Parts: sequence; structure tokens; C-alpha cells
Amino acid sequence: MRVIAWLVEGTWPACVDAVRGHAPRASEVVLLHVSEPGVPGLAHGAFAGLLGRGHPERDPGTRLEGLGTESAAQLLDAAAERLGDPCTRLERTGRAEREVVAAADGADLLVLARDGDRARLGPHSLGPAGRFVVDHAPCPVLLVWPEPAPDVTTLPPPPPLPPPPA
Repeated sequence: MRVIAWLVEGTWPACVDAVRGHAPRASEVVLLHVSEPGVPGLAHGAFAGLLGRGHPERDPGTRLEGLGTESAAQLLDAAAERLGDPCTRLERTGRAEREVVAAADGADLLVLARDGDRARLGPHSLGPAGRFVVDHAPCPVLLVWPEPAPDVTTLPPPPPLPPPPA
């Protein structure tokens, strides 16, 4: 069984714990982190356009890329340690939701954490990236709460009943 766990800062421990609790011991586990190129790209552009013509060594985008790579490696290392079993660490760059769906191609299970409003039950507990992944995943999905789920009293009220026929 091939299991992909999409790891995001702040919610990754819940995904790793879900893999440990729900995937068979002999599974091939892939810990996936996706870095979005937007922030370093903005820094490169701002520096080139406004500040740094002729001084590429001062480009903050390069530093941000390095920090992002280092942070992703640390997250993947911590997740692998928490998992405690052999696994593959995979770092991808691009639009997170599309990279996750592409990485899940051929997988038997995709594990991800809710990325929206986690104060109440309901569809808003998924942000745009999580919703895209859930809607487009090419395999079964295990969706986990990063912390204990909200109480069922947070459900919205049911819609009003239609009036009885006259």
C-alpha cells in the first residue's frame, strides 16, 4: 500500500499520527511537502525592479529560497522522526493543491489535515487548497483534524422545512 501524507506547517503532526494509526505497517509512506514559489519570486522581482540593479549578491529572493528549502527539510526530518518507520521524503515546488494531486497519482491513500476554519464542523473547515485536493484526489482520502474536532453543537442549524401543501 502506498500512502502519501501531505505535510503543512502547523498541521503535519496530525497527518503523521493518522498514518501511524491507519496505514498498515508494511506501507510505503511518502511524506510530501510543497513549497510555493510566490514569496521568493516577489522578492526577486522587487529587488530587480527597484533596489538591486547590478548587485545580485544582495537579492533577498535567493535568501528566501534557501530559508524555504531549509525549513522544508527540517519539517520533513521531524515528520520522519515522528513516524518512526522507513519513509520517502518528497519536496515539490509549485501550486500546492496541484502538486499534491499529482503526487497522489497511483497512491492507495492520501492523508491531509483540514486547512480552514477549525472552530466548527462543516465545509468551511477546508480552505481552498484542501477543498481542491479533496475534490480532485485520484485516490481515497483520509481527512484529519489537526486538533480535537469541534463539538457537534457547532453544526449550523438545519434549513427551514418547506411549508405544508395547502
